[in-house]
Order: sequence, then structure tokens, then C-alpha cells
Amino acid sequence: MALALAALTVPTAALAHHGWSWTEDEESRLSGTIVTVHYGNPHAHLTVRNSQGVWEVDLAPPSATSRAGFVEGVAKPGDSASFTGHRARDPKTFGFKAETITVNGKTYDVYPRRAKTLKPAG
Repeated sequence: MALALAALTVPTAALAHHGWSWTEDEESRLSGTIVTVHYGNPHAHLTVRNSQGVWEVDLAPPSATSRAGFVEGVAKPGDSASFTGHRARDPKTFGFKAETITVNGKTYDVYPRRAKTLKPAG
């Protein structure tokens, strides 16, 4: 019984982590200074600091970020970046799911098929 219950909770946890259900419906903007960059699986991830605090920013999986041109070396700690996307529903959580990232004067649309209401900065 416990094994069956555990098997049912794993897919749910994975969907909650990788889906959009944890984000607000309305698009918003975020900007700050990159602290860390991770280009690998399961998705690209950045840590960004601004006046509000330190944000955890998720991008698309590596195949999508690579197609968009957002590859290793494009962004590094210390670079300023701006994002469009969706912040976490919980206002106490500094989490953001980015659809676009603008860094060093270039914008990368890592979710080109998603409808967007905001234009990237820059």
C-alpha cells in the first residue's frame, strides 16, 4: 500500500515543479544582477539579486534555451538581466518562471510558442 501511494505522489510532485500552476496567471517583469547560472537539466536556472531580495528564476529545458540561443557563456554572474514571465503565486516566494531573458543587449525567447502580453525590455 505504501509503495503504491508513493508511486502516485512522484508524478504529481514532478508536474507541480515543472508546470506553470505555481505561477500567477498575469505576466510580469523582473530585473536584477545574476548571481548564478545553470544551463543543464531539467531546465536552465538563474539566481538573481535585486532590491527585493534573491530570486530563483526558472527558464525552459536545455533544448529550448539552446534553440533560443541562450547557451553557456551568454550570461554570467555579475551581468544585469531582465525577464518577462510569471512570478510565484505565493508573494512570500521569490520565484519566477521566465519566458524571455534579456542580457548584454540581446533578448532570448525561451518559450516562443507561449502567448505573451509583455514585450521584453531592451
